[in-house]
Amino acid sequence: MKTLRLCLLSAVAIMAALPLFSSNNQVQMKDPVASTPRAIIHTNYGDMTVEFWPDVAPRTVDNFLKLSREKFYDGTAFHRVIKGFMIQGGCPNSKVGARGVPGTGGPGYMVKAEFNNRAHSKGVLSMARSSDPDSAGSQFFVCHGDASFLNNKYTAFGKLVAGEEVLNKIAAIRCVGQEGSTPTERVEITSVELVEAK
Repeated sequence: MKTLRLCLLSAVAIMAALPLFSSNNQVQMKDPVASTPRAIIHTNYGDMTVEFWPDVAPRTVDNFLKLSREKFYDGTAFHRVIKGFMIQGGCPNSKVGARGVPGTGGPGYMVKAEFNNRAHSKGVLSMARSSDPDSAGSQFFVCHGDASFLNNKYTAFGKLVAGEEVLNKIAAIRCVGQEGSTPTERVEITSVELVEAK
């Protein structure tokens, strides 16, 4: 009888502990998107708010947040604009008075690619790079239309959750140059503000 009582008590103790383990697991499995700040990209054309995807591109998201906290993007410009395709920014050479060609600068290091299954559709943020897959640094672009031909070739790491009208406004700027992608008006990123995710 004593053995039976001990077994029953052990079973009760295990059952009582199960909800504790379950709730602990829920804490550990916190949604990374919900716990990652959002970014408000302030420009002279208006604001665009970004929700990040750390679940598929953690290093890339961390890098963007780090550069934003360091105010790296403040004073840079969207130097390349192709309506229906994307607007590209984040190059330090696009700052007023900077030396070097816009579109060729970076933070002094590169971030390993994190190609993933997120589609390059309108409003999606992705990293610009050279022909080397692991050459992204600070430059990024916001898709202005379907760019599915970039899927699994460029690192998509977030999407606009507000400010699509600003994206449309920037994409509509008249552009010149050999590629027809150099804006005739300066589109400056005045600052990138990080805010708590909603």
